[in-house]
Amino acid sequence: MKAHYKILGLGIVASILTACSEPPEIAAKAAKRPDVAPYMGADNGFVTKGWTPGNQASWTESIDKRNQGQNEYSRIK
Repeated sequence: MKAHYKILGLGIVASILTACSEPPEIAAKAAKRPDVAPYMGADNGFVTKGWTPGNQASWTESIDKRNQGQNEYSRIK
């Protein structure tokens, strides 16, 4: 009976040690590039409609529109 507890204990310790050895997420750090302006962005299908990469005016307009959508005061009017 004690052997079952030892095996169970070793299994718990092994799972804890395995969870602690998870590698850090490097992709999130690589996405932030200080040498590129935010409005330069990616040219793919995941960008907001009406925004063209490289156009700072359309980027600013898109950000302002998004912020107004998150403003609770303007949403309840």
